[in-house]
Amino acid sequence: MSFLSKIFSKGPKPIIAHSKEGNLDMLRAQRAGPAAPGAVKKPDVFYVTASVELGNTTTKCIVMATNLNTSESYLLNKTVKMTRDIRKPKANEDVFGKTVWGIELSKEAVTELIRDTVLEALKKCNVDKDEDLDFVVRSTGVTAGFATAEEAGQLIIALADGCLEADIPPRKMSPAMSISQLPERLQKHSLLENILFDGAVVSVVPPEGKETVANEMEGELVTAGIKLGAKWTDVDYRNPCVSLDFGSTLAGRIVNDNEPYANTVGNFLGLAGVVSDALARGTGKIDMKNGAAIDIYNEKAAKKADKKKAEANALEAHKLINIQKVPMDVERFGTVPVNPEAAANAGTTLIGCDVGFNGDKLPELTELGKQFYDEDGLGTLLSTLDYVSTNIVTRVLDVAFAENVIIPGSALGITGRAGITGRKPELILEAVQDKFESVVFVEDGLALGSAIMARCMNSMGTPKVPIGGKQGGRCILKDRMKMAGGKFA
Repeated sequence: MSFLSKIFSKGPKPIIAHSKEGNLDMLRAQRAGPAAPGAVKKPDVFYVTASVELGNTTTKCIVMATNLNTSESYLLNKTVKMTRDIRKPKANEDVFGKTVWGIELSKEAVTELIRDTVLEALKKCNVDKDEDLDFVVRSTGVTAGFATAEEAGQLIIALADGCLEADIPPRKMSPAMSISQLPERLQKHSLLENILFDGAVVSVVPPEGKETVANEMEGELVTAGIKLGAKWTDVDYRNPCVSLDFGSTLAGRIVNDNEPYANTVGNFLGLAGVVSDALARGTGKIDMKNGAAIDIYNEKAAKKADKKKAEANALEAHKLINIQKVPMDVERFGTVPVNPEAAANAGTTLIGCDVGFNGDKLPELTELGKQFYDEDGLGTLLSTLDYVSTNIVTRVLDVAFAENVIIPGSALGITGRAGITGRKPELILEAVQDKFESVVFVEDGLALGSAIMARCMNSMGTPKVPIGGKQGGRCILKDRMKMAGGKFA
């Protein structure tokens, strides 16, 4: 921080990658390349993807268009519904899981919600599912309410069924095996003749062996999404890197600098936005069972906060919050199913955030929220939530550094509602700037991750503008081809 900044108490300015909005017809009408006398400019080619996500708090369908020349992605539409509004399972339907707040889910109810959300999103942005839409990726942040890590797979199937009921062709939900299976306009942008999809997403491979944590896919997607979102900034967010997703639950990864593929050496899990939700319910202004912190946010009130009192309140709240390396003798931490033995065998450190033991002290957190609200008002409570999230970030990172799993020179990326709203980016950056040279905050990281995963699955790379590889490094295509051997070498 500069001398003048210290005098005027101005901290560093966070770098935030906001989603860039676009209209597909207008994007396609734009012409690429430098102007030259007599030259005919060719239109850019856009890869259109839909990210379908069922989360603990919100269910989204986010439609993106990615310029295959520049790797820049544009938001065509974001349709968001509250997961708490999903219809209740009928008498003849099996409940196969719950959200972190206990909302019961049946396959049929999830299928209907996803179908309606997808159709609404495509209609709003005038994207034809047959002619315009190229790929659909499904993901979920709802892992806490399942008995085992394997049961999360049932929800992924329900998401797929919802897409099928929206008349999304199955071929648009699975990778192509050859260029001929892709639309003609995309074929010249695919590298399928050079390299097939081998499971690595943006040059990172998941832990080997059994699934180590139920939110593994979520961590994979947000890491990839932050890499893509960072393309709108000057931050080189490539390997090695650390990602944190502050949705209702905590997800993210610690990635090393191995080449050509980096390894996942750490996973974050547990509770995140739920912590803020529990405190917010203490106001009595939102539903005690399904209310979320986003329901009470008021920018005008937040500006009147007593920041010193908010900081002290956050420290009081953190007395109930347990952050540590996940013990070897548990099957669930922060309500998320885990397999610590499999993680150890894979060389992956699991770091979790809990409130008490598997959320059993959330009611006490709500009582604290009531106390803070009654004594200090809404503005200071909102500021308290900012400090609570900041302290979660610093504590999980402290554990990671203590376990020696963060590679020097790593870039830090943060996404999710409880990590990028309010004053959180400013406070988090100030707290971690001495540990990371590069920090970026990305809007809609999970959706961007789905967009880039769809590209990886169909080998839609951009060698001139690499998203994978090491910071400051070149495209790793040649290294991948060499590693693959055979006809791809």
